[in-house]
Amino acid sequence: MSTPEQESPEGLAAAGRLVSRSRRVDDVSFPAFLADSDGPRVHWASPTGLELVGSGAAVRLTAAGDDRFDRLRTDARTLFDRLDHEGPAVTRPRAVGGLSFDADHDPIPPWESFPAARFLVPAVQLTRADDATHLTAAAYGPDASETAVARRLDAAHRRLSELPMMQSSGGPPGVAARRWLTDRDDWLAQVTDATDRIADGHLLKVVLATALSVELDAPVSVPAVLERLRRTYPDCYRFLVQPGDGAAFFGPPPERLVELDGRAVRTEALAGSMPRGDTPEADAEHARSLLDSEKIRHEQGLVADTVREQLSAYGDVTVGDRRVRKLTNIQHLQTPITATLSADRHVLELVEALHPTPAVGGLPLDGALATIRETERFDRGWYASPVGWFDADGDGEFAVAIRSGLVGDTGATLFAGNGIVADSDPAAEWDELQPKVRPILDELTDGRE
Repeated sequence: MSTPEQESPEGLAAAGRLVSRSRRVDDVSFPAFLADSDGPRVHWASPTGLELVGSGAAVRLTAAGDDRFDRLRTDARTLFDRLDHEGPAVTRPRAVGGLSFDADHDPIPPWESFPAARFLVPAVQLTRADDATHLTAAAYGPDASETAVARRLDAAHRRLSELPMMQSSGGPPGVAARRWLTDRDDWLAQVTDATDRIADGHLLKVVLATALSVELDAPVSVPAVLERLRRTYPDCYRFLVQPGDGAAFFGPPPERLVELDGRAVRTEALAGSMPRGDTPEADAEHARSLLDSEKIRHEQGLVADTVREQLSAYGDVTVGDRRVRKLTNIQHLQTPITATLSADRHVLELVEALHPTPAVGGLPLDGALATIRETERFDRGWYASPVGWFDADGDGEFAVAIRSGLVGDTGATLFAGNGIVADSDPAAEWDELQPKVRPILDELTDGRE
């Protein structure tokens, strides 16, 4: 579904206003909407129920450099200062997007469409929540008018009537070839070097990552893959950020970075992994191994302690009981963490404070990041970065973009990483990488490879 796109200057003009109108519509296939839409396209689905897809851009927010969070918050204040929205609260305008792992990210191939920070308010959006579906149209600028938005909403509604109620997820494209960008021998050497640094007292933990380069037999349909991921990983987030008509970054990450609703904060510490078992008994044994492993409990405890310390600067923090989080093909140790803020904050302030967590970076952070830059032989880009949304009140929700992939035409790059601590075994860490690319790889191969 092609939509006109408003151009946004670098830095938003204070004279602009954001106009948004919504109406309830019959349920429609979200994959069909995405498949019928030109870029930019976004998708966000939370395990708690909110799902939205959007196409076109009423406005884009872009930032780079060490002050990217400050610039985003400044532009967000300008963007939402003269908000004119009519519709249920759940359909309110949200800026959807994400940021790169590193602030000094250089958008070179394959990340040329992904700057250090990019968010957009979709020109046309479908929102599903509370057993209802709504269509929303938006426009931004000094000349944005109710009349223009109403015309956009009417045109989008007419196009919806032409879409099928169900969109076939189709078959997977198939994989012609694949290779790890870091082969097994190099990975073993990298882990050994990391454990040596830890033994020397320079680090407590570092998260090393690599990527699987995949050549596909046919072009991939990202909406179809997202639909299959919905069925396979219903308890995970699902996201898509496609800044133009080129590469798309997407995945089913299991980990919430942070959610802010008023002054209520929810986050978690997720670290350590074991596979699922082929039988209930084997599955329970793997779960016991998670809980009993001194290495995994230490690694996960470092993450929980750091998140608690970072949030304590903003309010009262409560750390829940450690438990096992079971996903379709893997299980992790999880500690839920909540906080009540002492003052109003923007969710981007909390994102900035928490990213990167020790679950994707390490401790101490500066030393871990230096080790990552010296060791890894690929560009993380937006992998393990914050992806999500924020609204006019500064509320929002972000996931950590792991279990993710970058796909363009007949090529894909799938990412995976492991936390390395003092007693990490290099061969075991290599084995632990393999299931972390399975969520997307299985949907490209129908799980037969």
